[in-house]
Amino acid sequence: MEDTEAEGVAVLALQGGFEAHRRKLARMDIGSFEARRPEEIETASGLILPGGESTTIWKFFESAPWEEAIRRFAASGRPVLGTCAGAIMLARGVTNPAQKGMGLLDISVERNAYGRQADSFVEEVDAPALGGRLPAVFIRAPKIRGVGPGVEVLATLRGEPVLARQGNVVAATFHPELTEDDRVHRMALRESARSRKTA
Repeated sequence: MEDTEAEGVAVLALQGGFEAHRRKLARMDIGSFEARRPEEIETASGLILPGGESTTIWKFFESAPWEEAIRRFAASGRPVLGTCAGAIMLARGVTNPAQKGMGLLDISVERNAYGRQADSFVEEVDAPALGGRLPAVFIRAPKIRGVGPGVEVLATLRGEPVLARQGNVVAATFHPELTEDDRVHRMALRESARSRKTA
């Protein structure tokens, strides 16, 4: 059986916290599979770019046509969710230090803006678009420093955006996969919410 025939939500599994996303999706009865080659995302119903180390992920992207595959996927209108490092990958502009972003979401982000791993924290964020306050885990998290006119801010922390959406592309600077709350995944992957067989 060809891996390209896998159905459900593709979770980028090159590096970082992909397993936690798959556990979250399983609890939501949404099928998923680990994508390790660009062609594997072609038949997916949705795509998650998990947290990790964005500079390391770019090294993987440079060794295979990942960027082209992800751009094509996003252009198809299927849902894309990027969390933490995934949000950095989706951004238009990246600082601290300057780094390439795919520009699939018209935001600018600052890497590691809350400090190092030891400065990680859990806090509730204001998410009126998702029905109220939302628990959020921040681990070496980026900050969204700029938001384009076509971007909808869905959640904020102390007035600063932490969850943003532009069309079918959603970015969270925190880790929604590490809490029991599934509202971010349900919102971002609403077109994938029909239960599929888990690969």
